Amino acid sequence: MDLGLKGRVAIVTGASRGIGRAIALALAREGCRLAVCARGAPGLEEAAAAYRAAGAEAVLPVVADMMAAEDIDRLFDATLARWGRLDVLVANVGKGSRDAFLDLAEEEWRASFELNFFSTLRCARRAAPVMVQQGSGAMVFIASIYGREAGGASPYNAAKAAVISLAKSMGRELARSGVRVNSVAPGSVLFPGGSWERRVQADPKGMARLVDWEIARGQFGGPEEVASVVAFLCSDRASHVTASCWNVDGGQSRSLA
Repeated sequence: MDLGLKGRVAIVTGASRGIGRAIALALAREGCRLAVCARGAPGLEEAAAAYRAAGAEAVLPVVADMMAAEDIDRLFDATLARWGRLDVLVANVGKGSRDAFLDLAEEEWRASFELNFFSTLRCARRAAPVMVQQGSGAMVFIASIYGREAGGASPYNAAKAAVISLAKSMGRELARSGVRVNSVAPGSVLFPGGSWERRVQADPKGMARLVDWEIARGQFGGPEEVASVVAFLCSDRASHVTASCWNVDGGQSRSLA
């Protein structure tokens, strides 16, 4: 299906591996012009080459840490200087933790919110005025099913719940300006170098039992399955979809909402 994204300018954060890489590849195959960022230059350059090979109209790699406000500004400034517009923002950066509530210092809560929530908020605050002035644009925030229900460590749950809430409130507020804002809530996603791969390697039998018990479909999700939903939400095919949260979890979550 042609999603009509050819030539659109898209920023994807955390785009050198995992879900972010799969999203950028999906948008590249649709012919987007991509601005992508990650903290490591070698991995980012390798990913950028893959996006060009996949069909991206152009690729702008920017080494940036999304916990640093000045790096976010540099990413957006470079994108706007090159193309003069922004059609798509995918805020993907985030990381979980496994510590118990009583073991966590306040600094660890702040660090989790800086990475999982404030990086998204700062990107959204840069993108929104540009898209409103254009009269069009789509943002997708990568959250988690554990932002919708209990399951992960408490700082991660709280931060991802805030991301989902942000997408809901922004989506409603900006709807009549032509800007759509949605979130996507992946379940447990397996990819090379990711946390679930490490857990599978450390305890394959235990992880097999967990998957059998927790995921209705009976298998981990893949980053490409998340990316397909994100690409759709970025496109005009989803023109009446805003202020929503889409689970991509193989039936893992139990929440009705």
